[in-house]
Amino acid sequence: MMTRKPRHEEELESREDQGIAASEEALDGAEQRLTPGLDKEIDQKAVALQKTKSYTDVPPNGGYGWVCVAACATINAHTWGLNSSYAVFLAYYLSNDIFPGATPLHYAFIGGLSISQALIVSPIATLTTRIFSTRTTLLIGVVLETASFIGASFATKIWHLFLTQGLCFGWGMGFLFVGSVGIAAQWFTTRRSLANGLTSAGSGLGGLIYSLATQAMIRNIGLPWAFRILGIIAFIVNASCALVMRDRNKQIGSSQLSFDWRLFKKAEFCGLMLFGFLSMLGYVVLLFSLPNYARTIGLTAQQGSIIGAVFNLGQTLGRPPIGYFSDSVGRLNMASSMTLACGIFSLLIWMFAKSFGVVLFFGILGGTVAGTYWAVAAPVTAEVMGIKRLPSALSITWLVMVVPTTFSEAIGLEIVAFNHGTYTGAILFTGFMYIGAALSLWMVRAWKIGEQEEQSAGGGKMNNAGATAGFKRSPFVKRMVMWRKV
Repeated sequence: MMTRKPRHEEELESREDQGIAASEEALDGAEQRLTPGLDKEIDQKAVALQKTKSYTDVPPNGGYGWVCVAACATINAHTWGLNSSYAVFLAYYLSNDIFPGATPLHYAFIGGLSISQALIVSPIATLTTRIFSTRTTLLIGVVLETASFIGASFATKIWHLFLTQGLCFGWGMGFLFVGSVGIAAQWFTTRRSLANGLTSAGSGLGGLIYSLATQAMIRNIGLPWAFRILGIIAFIVNASCALVMRDRNKQIGSSQLSFDWRLFKKAEFCGLMLFGFLSMLGYVVLLFSLPNYARTIGLTAQQGSIIGAVFNLGQTLGRPPIGYFSDSVGRLNMASSMTLACGIFSLLIWMFAKSFGVVLFFGILGGTVAGTYWAVAAPVTAEVMGIKRLPSALSITWLVMVVPTTFSEAIGLEIVAFNHGTYTGAILFTGFMYIGAALSLWMVRAWKIGEQEEQSAGGGKMNNAGATAGFKRSPFVKRMVMWRKV
């Protein structure tokens, strides 16, 4: 028999049921109000996760990357390699009265402009890549370089050549260089050094081919058609490479071009700038002078073009090993010693080279170390200034190099003219510029050793003031002569 609950207990249970129901309704309403916020938060986390995945993307270390390596090497062959053939053009201009009123100084400036303009236009090309795309930057370079050759074929006055073979070619080369220079490295991790070595070898290989081809075309079909054929070849090859090239900027994140002029307050950075400045003063004279030097000692134009080609062969063979062995010997050690070697070769071999065989020997030996700066510029700057400052340091470096690349060949030819057509003074200038560059970098090396000593004293932390409070670096002169992997 069931007993009826007291009335007050029934009222209490009824109130509890009503309270529970009200609580459930309140929770349902709150859930409905919170759901959009939760969904939004989940979506934001998903986007962030997706971004994280894209930033931590692992390069394929091959695959289509090898196509990009081949394309980059081919572009280098048809930009820097084609530019190397200006040595053949220069020898032809100096031995023939092609443009009335033109002087050797005019022709020297044209060659210098072709390099310096490629460097000075690099910020604009980088901006174009960031705003539009890599392919757009490359195609702009294709159009400008092709226009430079076609325009030069119709040149009748020296200022026409300044605008076409000097300025316009330099701009085209700059857009193609900036658009392609970093793509190969984006596709590799463990094989990155090999990929960079193969792409840099393209410039020397192109110089080898086009030094011989340019001389043959000028001799057989004349200067105007030599320009036109080079323009057609450059258009077809560079445009094809631009179309097959694929960057991985979205996967790795785009870098920003920046300029930090405060770097000039650092002595080590000024030392790096002096190293590059003096290296370029010697390099451009050497790059453009060998074919004309051959003519001054009685060799033929064909022999001069062969010497220029062999010099570029030396660059093809020399640059990749310099970059590769820098990791084991030390970047600063390798760069300074190879730069010094080029200065010594110039003073001891080029100075006394009076026959075809000896000049040929100097061409291939000097070529292996002449372009050391281009092989070590980025890794040496990273070693001294650090990875965080590398983009800003390189951006400033390219602009500083505009001055020596513009005026070095002009200085060299003026020295030749002052010495009544002999190259003795120009050879001394080239040799001492390389030696001065090596000495500048060696002093930077001594600074780096001092930094390593302080870092070791601080337990690997440069900002550990307590550990380095009583530390004193070894004397600078001692660091100049001590051996260490740096």
